[in-house]
Amino acid sequence: MTGPSRIPGGTPSRKEREVRRMLETRLPAVPKELVARAMTRGAALLRRRRALRRTGWLLLVAVVVAATVWAMAVEPWNVRPVDMTPPTDG
Repeated sequence: MTGPSRIPGGTPSRKEREVRRMLETRLPAVPKELVARAMTRGAALLRRRRALRRTGWLLLVAVVVAATVWAMAVEPWNVRPVDMTPPTDG
């Protein structure tokens, strides 16, 4: 802050006058079709976001199921028996 908003003589500062002028002016009218376009676009964005989220979850579930099926078929936690016997001398 550079200082008080009023000059010691009692007149409002330039910033305060600008703010008051902006607050007292009437807001411009919004075109009627703007609301409909915004709602349509928002609904489309929501549908797209929902579809991407569902696709992501579906892909995650498919990966988990595939990994589970692979693990049950291969059983990587079991050590396979050695196919060769060590050479015997003698």
